[in-house]
Amino acid sequence: MKELVEYIVKNLVIDEDAVVVTETQENDETVIHVSVAEGDMGRVIGKSGRVASAVRSIVKSISAREGKKVFVKFGE
Repeated sequence: MKELVEYIVKNLVIDEDAVVVTETQENDETVIHVSVAEGDMGRVIGKSGRVASAVRSIVKSISAREGKKVFVKFGE
């Protein structure tokens, strides 16, 4: 799942080298943290949060099919 999010985000930003995607396990939930360059954050969030919402929807759909709980957090 981490690789999918990383692929999507790297194709959205200008500075691909600044993209950092980490995955942490908290109880039975997986949290994917996405960090990008400050100038690219707007591209990742999108107008009114539409891009971030779309990424979360994709991850939620795939994780539900696998019976897992996965969340995506953007920033820091």
